[in-house]
Amino acid sequence: MFRYALRRSAVCRLPNFRGALWFCTPQQAWAVLRTAPPSRRCFALDAAVGASELAARAATRLPLEDDTVYALSSAPGRGGIAVIRVSGPACLDVYNGLCPAKPMLKPRYAAVRKLVEPGNTSAEDVLDSDALVLYFPGPKSVTGEDVLELHIHGGPATVKAILSAIPKCASRERMRYAEPGEFTRRAFLNDRLDLAQVESLGDILSAETEQQRRAAVRGTSGVLGKTYEIWREQLLLARGEIEALIDFSEDQQFDESPTELLSNVTVLVQDILRSIHMYQNGSQRSELVRNGIRIALLGPPNVGKSSLMNQIVGREASIVSAEAGTTRDIIEASLDIRGYLCSFADTAGIRMHASSHDTRLGPEPSIIGAIEEEGIRRARKKAQESEVIIVLASVERADNGQFRLHYDTETLRLAADAQQCLIVINKCDATDSGTLENLVQDFKLSVLGTVEGLGSAEPLAISCRAAESPAAGLTDPGQIHALTQALLQSFSNLTSLPDDMQHLLGVTERQNQLLEQCKQSLDDFMLEARSGGQEGEPDVVLAAEHLRLAAGHLAAITGRGNAGDVEDVLGVIFDKFCVGK
Repeated sequence: MFRYALRRSAVCRLPNFRGALWFCTPQQAWAVLRTAPPSRRCFALDAAVGASELAARAATRLPLEDDTVYALSSAPGRGGIAVIRVSGPACLDVYNGLCPAKPMLKPRYAAVRKLVEPGNTSAEDVLDSDALVLYFPGPKSVTGEDVLELHIHGGPATVKAILSAIPKCASRERMRYAEPGEFTRRAFLNDRLDLAQVESLGDILSAETEQQRRAAVRGTSGVLGKTYEIWREQLLLARGEIEALIDFSEDQQFDESPTELLSNVTVLVQDILRSIHMYQNGSQRSELVRNGIRIALLGPPNVGKSSLMNQIVGREASIVSAEAGTTRDIIEASLDIRGYLCSFADTAGIRMHASSHDTRLGPEPSIIGAIEEEGIRRARKKAQESEVIIVLASVERADNGQFRLHYDTETLRLAADAQQCLIVINKCDATDSGTLENLVQDFKLSVLGTVEGLGSAEPLAISCRAAESPAAGLTDPGQIHALTQALLQSFSNLTSLPDDMQHLLGVTERQNQLLEQCKQSLDDFMLEARSGGQEGEPDVVLAAEHLRLAAGHLAAITGRGNAGDVEDVLGVIFDKFCVGK
């Protein structure tokens, strides 16, 4: 393998880095450079293999690691306590400047200190009389560097005075205010976090609902990153065996032929492919938690869609009128239901043309105009985009005095294709319980039983009118609470995972896209491994290249290994972070 390394890799000599001779690509040299101590960042690289690119990266990254940065880590404004964080080699200079003549802090122990203006010790120069100070020496700190935390009184004037005093404690060239997300960036660069954990940390900061918080916490454990690294190392090992066969097959006899070797590797690849499929399923569920579950209310005109919308969201989001066709466009409202972010959509009533109308339900409807037709088209489109569909029917009195259910068969067929579907019968207070039960049973057998996918559906009877004017003594007037419970069960069906797979909720959309690219490369490998070339043997060089690409996609997920675009990814991720994190 030594010959292989000389032939295929750039040679970089790092004379001050443990006197070692390194054989690596420019990207690998950069990875070594950025994690080396500042005193050991001497290197040389042949210009023919990309020295200019490496130097450009070094020029942009070195200040980030050499500087000491500080920022307010707690929320700005008036508060009981404010937390200021300092990270970098000048932490002790900051402590000595703010707390002169005070004993050195014991690492990881809190101490009460009086903070004064640097260079002054008079009573008038006291910045905070009772501050809590903690020192965390690197590398075992949140950023991997020396970290100093000042827990001070949270008055805006106190915070401003101490932030102004910190740069005076050390050389101004070495001190600066932190950029958004810079503390977390340093933690990543110092191997305290992988990129998957950084993404989850960002999700924690932006979480607005309980389920979003729980999903984000799942990704901070590091289980995802460790799994991706295990897969990557397995692929690199398999690739090494294949390339050893390529390089040394002429010099020595191998026990396995190329076909046999690839056959053994395919077993490993198949296991990884199955795991990737499982992780992608977790990504789909976690994206529903992060972005919200879309719910569409469908049904013919005047069955109570707008009334139900208003009952669910707790305000008059939609106009309610006895006139048919009041809702022409999509009315949307977002809310938090027991920790789930939901987006409800009230749609235009879907109705049939006059030629298809059942005259027993009343006079023929008016002609469907162009505007209403567009509203119906948008309703159908919204139904196709939604994860949950609530189909409404209603109890109506026909011309002959009999009660019947008013529903739309096309809407039922449309809802049958949804991931989750609820059948709701509104205006159940219009008749007695016996008649309602007969109507529901007949509806289940003669209508739902004929629509594929809805045969086992259990209609839920509600009354928006009863919910608006609840009678005394009723615990759930109108059965709106029962409908909410049914919705929660649908949400759970869409997002829940077994206890031993909860960490999959931390898989983000970016990770899912890279997993898809990795899966494609592994599929290409499987195709090549099972095919034969001109001599009946698979192309091992091409097979090894597919493994290299797959490992590269996994490296891009965690930001480790030879992930060439990690700086671009970091820029996107840390744009979402606040200053002080």
